[in-house]
Amino acid sequence: MVDHYQVLGVTRNATKQEVKEAFRRLAVKYHPDKHAQSSDHVRLNATVRFKLVSEAYEVLNDDRKRASYNAVSDSDSFRRTGGSYSNPYGNRGYGYGYGSRNRGQGSSFCSAFESTFRYLTTRAFLLNLALAGGMCFAFTAIDTSGETLWKMRNSGKSFEEAMDSLEKTKVHKDEG
Repeated sequence: MVDHYQVLGVTRNATKQEVKEAFRRLAVKYHPDKHAQSSDHVRLNATVRFKLVSEAYEVLNDDRKRASYNAVSDSDSFRRTGGSYSNPYGNRGYGYGYGSRNRGQGSSFCSAFESTFRYLTTRAFLLNLALAGGMCFAFTAIDTSGETLWKMRNSGKSFEEAMDSLEKTKVHKDEG
């Protein structure tokens, strides 16, 4: 996952205005029209950077998208990498507000809890859980209906009494 804050060169708590200024500055620098006469390598690199900058701006300028991105990036992108953030360009650094996060025991519990919670709320897990619940309900209903049918057809007799009665009937039948 690309770190949009790092792409734009702003801190995590940057205002919308700061995000907008950073986008404009980088959009002018990497715009494909500006590099139309450049070599293929430079033009391709500028185009890729321009797309990254545009995507970062689109996410960070919209409050809902930014909140969603922050929630996902906190748990997915910032895994333990020796106490630093591993950015999309390969070098590891501390700039832009990520720094060395304190990853003590409590935070490792939170990470495990978040991972477990994320797994438990996946669509596949919930569908399997619903299927298992439906099967348990079906087995319980079948078992209960069997007992109910037995009681309806054999009122006043327990299963053991009915079996004894069958044995006596069998014995009398064999003798007669």
